[in-house]
Amino acid sequence: MKPPLDLDQLQTFITIADTGSFTRAAEEVHRTQSAVSMQMRRLEERIGKPLFEKEGRSNRLSEEGERLLSYARRLLYLNRETLAAFDDQRLEGTIRIGTPDDYADRFLPEIMARFSRSNPRVELTVVCEPTPGLVDQIKRGQLDIALVTHNDARGQSEVVRREPLLWVSSANHAVHEQEILPMAFGRPNCVWRRAACDVLDGMSREYRILFTSFSATVIAAAVLSGLAISVLPECALRPGMRVLGEADGFGILPDCRIGLMRGQTDQPEIVDALARHIAESLDNISVPALEDAGGVGFSAQALNRARRGVAANMLPGW
Repeated sequence: MKPPLDLDQLQTFITIADTGSFTRAAEEVHRTQSAVSMQMRRLEERIGKPLFEKEGRSNRLSEEGERLLSYARRLLYLNRETLAAFDDQRLEGTIRIGTPDDYADRFLPEIMARFSRSNPRVELTVVCEPTPGLVDQIKRGQLDIALVTHNDARGQSEVVRREPLLWVSSANHAVHEQEILPMAFGRPNCVWRRAACDVLDGMSREYRILFTSFSATVIAAAVLSGLAISVLPECALRPGMRVLGEADGFGILPDCRIGLMRGQTDQPEIVDALARHIAESLDNISVPALEDAGGVGFSAQALNRARRGVAANMLPGW
């Protein structure tokens, strides 16, 4: 039987991947660069595959290194969760977290499950509201932490995930072929709405806004019923939606940046723990599985091709 992997080596490996540098990783893990290099040589010997490949003067993860990275993160998380389960000084208290419902459907189940298993004595109070309202609540001290759509103008948030913002329509209707496009958007201060309107205006494409709501459920209902087109991040795609690309006459939208905001709190240990769980959960969640008309599995790379011009990509389920 082969000996188990060394968790210290895996932690160093993850740090190299996150910082993009052996030198910066050495500073993060408080080791010399030669010690870090030795750790990676031993890890490569243990795995039996090269984990890095040269790119000019720097190193980047090889294909095998990318495969190992997801396993390494899960192993380190499970190690922390195990230790927390036997910690007599486990965190206790109540924490208030806010998120838009766009993100709640996709991300909250994973976040809540991971955090609650490690911190069963912490009560979560969850508020679902659009990002502007969450930012206000953070500033007023009504929330401890919030998962928001990052906007440089609204205040500082730590970006923890990036996703493409996509034009979406109903898979069962041809509403995108109408001369004047019917649109469903969030409220006027929604950054996705402004981005979509800027692209449509730049294309001189006629449109009218038929539905306005802060509720992701309402926007999705307008799209799925064939009444309107909207824009959604990858995580908010639902069964029965169709992603529209340049081949359909739609320009590329800016990426959606998902960020974390922290409020003033007297429980920084709990906030730090939840922030770590959120970042790890979002890193671990894959994109919804897309399929084309022929039923072939669609990856995130294929989804990017859809944005550039492949029409008729549909989301039957995940």
